[in-house]
Amino acid sequence: MATLALTRRALRDLEEIEKYSIEQWGKRTANEYLKSIEHALDRLRTNPDLLKSNDDISDRFKFYRVKQHFLICIRRKLRIYVLALRHGAMDLPGRVADLEPTLINEAEILHQAVLKQLGKRR
Repeated sequence: MATLALTRRALRDLEEIEKYSIEQWGKRTANEYLKSIEHALDRLRTNPDLLKSNDDISDRFKFYRVKQHFLICIRRKLRIYVLALRHGAMDLPGRVADLEPTLINEAEILHQAVLKQLGKRR
């Protein structure tokens, strides 16, 4: 089973998805949508090979679609880092290209924090 961690950006994205969904469709629909994302994260923990490469978008990141959104991730062995969530209607290649340097840095910071935390447990 893989461990999974979300960057601050990914957590902010979830908050924005929740806020927008509540405004557009109501709290119940927003909760159902967020539960589908939560279930997707659980699926990735148990089966990290569900992450897919898409060299047309980026050769560094892995992707997983959940309804209308894509999880943008980096996988390091049995660790998955969710870097951001983006709506499929957006120009995903353009958005990822704009964010790529920052996402790489965020992934490295999160990875080092996870490794440090694991070192404290031993």
